[in-house]
Amino acid sequence: MALGLESNAPNFKAITTSGPIDFHNWLGDAWGLLFSHPEDYTPVCTTELGAVAQLEKEFSDRNVKAIALSVDSLESHHGWKVEIEKSMNVKIGFPIIADEDAKIAQLYGMIHENSSSTHTIRSVFVIGADKKIKLHLTYPMSVGRNFDEILRVIDALQLSCKHQVVTPANWNQGDDVIVDVSLSDEEAKELYPYESSEEASYLRFTPNPSSD
Repeated sequence: MALGLESNAPNFKAITTSGPIDFHNWLGDAWGLLFSHPEDYTPVCTTELGAVAQLEKEFSDRNVKAIALSVDSLESHHGWKVEIEKSMNVKIGFPIIADEDAKIAQLYGMIHENSSSTHTIRSVFVIGADKKIKLHLTYPMSVGRNFDEILRVIDALQLSCKHQVVTPANWNQGDDVIVDVSLSDEEAKELYPYESSEEASYLRFTPNPSSD
């Protein structure tokens, strides 16, 4: 069965470039960014892991731990990691999982038979501190991911977890947000200063509460 939003993120034990881990224990009380790539020593994947390395402080500032995965061997990961660091001028601090038997990939639905029967696609799972899946994105092998966008979504997810607000289209951190429709006008007024649209009263915009 496919993993849906708010599903429990399956736990697993794995061998990584940072040593063996128990996934849930490794996460602790942090959020997680679990992302798969098709193959080591390939161009798009090299730029992607390099991009995550460049953004590691951004993820850390949000209490997010990044971890990569493919079905390549640990030896391959270690060798490729050196090449990424040299070619992309970065230092990779996050682990890379060696999932040679594809058990974790199958557990998370990262192998799509019509794309490749052996390689993982470009999957992204954002996992909350409650160990539930908050976001699942799937990219084809030919398209590199935009990790700035993934950071933007994490900002929106974490904001909604702390406050009863949702984010409009093209929202960025600091922009106004919308009071959740689950709150009555009376409840909303107690929590947030907002202005309603005359044409659509449910569009109740309020300043970003995280900016207070």
